[in-house]
Amino acid sequence: MALFAHLSLHTEFSIADGLVRVEALAERAREMGFSAVAITDLGNLFGTLKFYKACRTAGVKPIIGLELEIFEQAKSYRLIVLATNQLGYRNLLKLASRSYVRSQDRGTCQKEWLEELNEGLILLSGGRGGDVGMALINTETSEAAERAAHWNKVFSNRYYIELSRTGRGDEDQYISAAVALAELSGIPVVATNEVRFLESNDFEAHEARVCIQEGRTLDDPRRERCFSDQQYLRSGDEMAELFADIPEAVENAYEISRRCNLLVDLDTYHLPIYPVPDDTSLEELLTSTAQKALKDYLRNASSGSDEINSAKYLARLDYELGVINEMGFAGYFLIVMEFVNWAKQRKIPVGPGRGSGAASLVSFCLGITDLDPLQYDLLFERLLNPERVSMPDLDIDFCMERRDEVINHVAELYGAEAVSQIATFGTMAAKAVVRDVARVQGKPYGLADRLSKLIPFEVGMTLDKAVAQEEELRAFIDESDEVAEIMDMAYPLEGLVRNVGRHAGGVVIAPSALESYVPLYTETLGGAKVSQFDKDDVEEAGLVKFDFLGLKTLTIVDWAVADVNQSRHRSGRELIDIREIPLDDEPTYELLRSAETTAIFQLESEGMKDLIRRLLPDNINDVIALVALFRPGPLQSGAVEDYISRKHGRTPVNYPHPQLKPVLSTTYGVMLYQEDVMSVSQELAGFSLGQADLLRKAMGKKNPEEMAKMRATFLEGSAANEVDANVANDIFDQMEKFAGYAFNKAHSAAYAMLSFQTAWLKTHYPAQFMAAVLSADMQNIDKVVTLVDEASRMGIHVNSPDVNQSEFKFRAVDESIVYGLGAVRGIGEGPVDAITTERSKGDFVDLQDFCNRVDLRRANKKVIEALVRSGSMDRLASSRSGLDQSRGELLSRIQESIQGAEQSARDRSLGMHDMFGGVEARPIDLKSRDVQAMDKRTRLEGEKETLGLYLTGHPIDDYIDEIRTFCPTKIGQLREGQGTQIIAGLVVSNRSRRSKRGDGMAFVVLDDQSGRVEVSVFGDTYAEHHSKLTKDAVLVVEGLVQPDEYSGDLKIRAVTVYTVEEARRRFRGRIEISTCDREIDGDFPIRLREKLEVYRVQHDSSQGCEVTIAYRNDEATGRVVLGEDWRVQPTDQLLASLRNEFGVSAVCFRYST
Repeated sequence: MALFAHLSLHTEFSIADGLVRVEALAERAREMGFSAVAITDLGNLFGTLKFYKACRTAGVKPIIGLELEIFEQAKSYRLIVLATNQLGYRNLLKLASRSYVRSQDRGTCQKEWLEELNEGLILLSGGRGGDVGMALINTETSEAAERAAHWNKVFSNRYYIELSRTGRGDEDQYISAAVALAELSGIPVVATNEVRFLESNDFEAHEARVCIQEGRTLDDPRRERCFSDQQYLRSGDEMAELFADIPEAVENAYEISRRCNLLVDLDTYHLPIYPVPDDTSLEELLTSTAQKALKDYLRNASSGSDEINSAKYLARLDYELGVINEMGFAGYFLIVMEFVNWAKQRKIPVGPGRGSGAASLVSFCLGITDLDPLQYDLLFERLLNPERVSMPDLDIDFCMERRDEVINHVAELYGAEAVSQIATFGTMAAKAVVRDVARVQGKPYGLADRLSKLIPFEVGMTLDKAVAQEEELRAFIDESDEVAEIMDMAYPLEGLVRNVGRHAGGVVIAPSALESYVPLYTETLGGAKVSQFDKDDVEEAGLVKFDFLGLKTLTIVDWAVADVNQSRHRSGRELIDIREIPLDDEPTYELLRSAETTAIFQLESEGMKDLIRRLLPDNINDVIALVALFRPGPLQSGAVEDYISRKHGRTPVNYPHPQLKPVLSTTYGVMLYQEDVMSVSQELAGFSLGQADLLRKAMGKKNPEEMAKMRATFLEGSAANEVDANVANDIFDQMEKFAGYAFNKAHSAAYAMLSFQTAWLKTHYPAQFMAAVLSADMQNIDKVVTLVDEASRMGIHVNSPDVNQSEFKFRAVDESIVYGLGAVRGIGEGPVDAITTERSKGDFVDLQDFCNRVDLRRANKKVIEALVRSGSMDRLASSRSGLDQSRGELLSRIQESIQGAEQSARDRSLGMHDMFGGVEARPIDLKSRDVQAMDKRTRLEGEKETLGLYLTGHPIDDYIDEIRTFCPTKIGQLREGQGTQIIAGLVVSNRSRRSKRGDGMAFVVLDDQSGRVEVSVFGDTYAEHHSKLTKDAVLVVEGLVQPDEYSGDLKIRAVTVYTVEEARRRFRGRIEISTCDREIDGDFPIRLREKLEVYRVQHDSSQGCEVTIAYRNDEATGRVVLGEDWRVQPTDQLLASLRNEFGVSAVCFRYST
């Protein structure tokens, strides 16, 4: 193959274009025999390290480059720079950073920066899109020559005129002029192919990718066609043939690749510098601080003050300090200590610990964690292994509300130029990519919507998985050419980088300016800086990543405790410290055992509730186990059943070997945690904990060769401890199986503390806790609905929102909760602030008073409408004849109240005052017109739209009398063992999933105001009726009532599911219209015909309901049944239409008895 290297190539990380995935590129380059290949993404270095590592693995030299877009004198052009060495790489980092951090137009570079930072870089002219190329195409030959000479002077012997032949316009003209210029000036030429995809047949998918980013359709005539199907990864021979007339262009590409010999340093750690006194080292400061803290702890501990325990703690501390100092990480721990304690001093809630950090006694002594690791048998080697040097990873949870204060503090302390957040890359996921493709192909929205909804909403879902498991999806693809066309184009786009975001809590701190280590990015000029590398690549570059994670639960606990302590302070009682609550509090365990754990951290899912009912926790170790057990591995392996049956004495506690009793006693002989693998290998085989951690990691990776070596070492060590070889082999097999799903005990223990704290608050201060939880989730209306239901179940009344009582957040008042105005959809913090500020001067009297006093620029008409529809203004209505009349009146008066307030404001501005010094809005004449009351359905819909739930009624109210005819049993009166029973209710929640065999199933909760029941829908019943199982639908279910084997609550297994309309037909209902001789003599028949005509059953009359006329006169009554041709579809719309025409009381639905 001809010697050649591609030097102009966009990967998926260019985002605006590019279909190349870096791993595939490296492998393809190896297969094609390229010795080197370059990456030159547009304006960024997002994919640099991923590309570098992939190429090194594939045995291909990686060339790191960048395509710069330069703005100069109101026009832009592009140039390509390639790093030849470390200096060039550092200059690339600076250029990429400045293009975002210092540029008005993000991602664009200034000419002066490139001139300044040219060392170590090779410059390509950018072809037709460069400044020289654009001048040549415009026949500005002298301009082109001057620019080429300028760049050739700046980049001495490192500037090339770029040539490409990809079948696009102006190429021949450009190449002719460019070659002539090169010959005249002596500047060398180089061939590129401006690669955007690997194979020629990827062109259409690439066009779709470009259209997705531009927001255009493929057939848009205004769309600029910038690419051709020839921009693929051509072979060296193809390039040589293409440039047979200019062979030096191909040769120069290869020569440039030989000049680029960058080795990126991925072996050096660049730790930030923690300030210490001149006469003290980092190690000395860490040691003295930790030792002093431990002595204080041991002195204050009630049960840990004896000599043996003190010696154990001191030995552990000395060991940990030795490892930390030897590895050079003293500064890391001091940095984390500083910002954690800074936060605590300012009352910013900090989590008790997270991940492996909770296993460190040094972290505990420094105040980084609140968990004594020796008390819970946590192993330091999970954080730092002395036999495997790696960066520690102390993730810290902060209160969501105040986390940014800590990040800002760190930036101030270490310098804004040394601190940034970390990039993340959003990708084209399965459900989204089909929508994107359908849009650019110009397909109907409904088609795309249906296709997307047929793809399951699961983490890690792919198009292949969806097609494999969803029969309906496969059928949809097979029956529609349009859908197949969408899928064909979606496959190559799935998983590509779509956009750039920010890591939820990742912060990187460098010892000096960050742009010397990683490229930087900003979303807006002057905005927060973000590394262009993601978290993995930041660590590969040797920088320290700190996770400042926002945990909502900490905010909830903080709000609840503050509310409780405010009340306790008023009554003169001692304030509570949530970190000091007793971990053996029996009422809290009673709550946990009831499985009423909605809103309790980590324990609120339905599956977890089922596990709790079986496990029945009675100590903190059980709570720690719950956090670890509720995962697919333990649930599927039998570990959960073993733990539960042994805990409750149904199965004897057995240990794999007698020596393991001290190790596994707290888990009844069951291996639950990753630490168990480590302790077992230490106890039986004499492994050091460092070796044991290496064994744990090897087992998790399942490397056969490594596992064979580890097994031999384990058996050898076990034999030395006189353990039978067969027993040792069996134990190793158990460990190997278990290690694949085992969980980190340190993390489980830390999070179990938060679980217990929230359970304790829910037990002892339920109103304050639920108010805090509702406030934390009030932007998630679906969650609010669940939590309001839970509060009601707990006997806590949730009052309707009220502009004269509500704050922005929910708040506890005595044993009830006042609804937060912030939870009303369409009401933001600004309007609520305006309302509460004005209300502090006195309650609002009526709607006009509200409009006069509140700034209508902040609380505009839409805000007021939302307040009315949510019931927040019910007490401001003059009418006292019911909610429907009040809200109807308020809605009708909004516009004139606003106009009155505006007129009043204008009068004031003109200096018009009455004798009392003020101008009031002219009073509205309430008696001048009658206001039509809002109907009940509109009222309830308004509440649902603004609050997400029904507060003043229930949609099933409209059906209850009708339903009770064929469904006399209320949900609250259900009994088991009575055969098939019929119930009806509103769907308040539904969840669907697939069985192990791939069959669909659903679990639906129905509510009829008397109670709730879960209905399970399986197999053929699910296949037939799943489309009806939608939230807020009123359904009628026939099924078998049976007790839940765990909770004892009754549940129903559905046999058949009906909508109300279907039930009306199934139970032989009929529409009855009452009339009299005076009415029927008029136009009654004509009006009736008009109403029924639309709903007549056209073909199979058995599918309709009969219509009867209940006729009466002074002498007799009778019933007339309309003929079979007049059977109708018994819809709600028909009934509403008839009632509107003939009167509500004249129309009813009756059933045969």
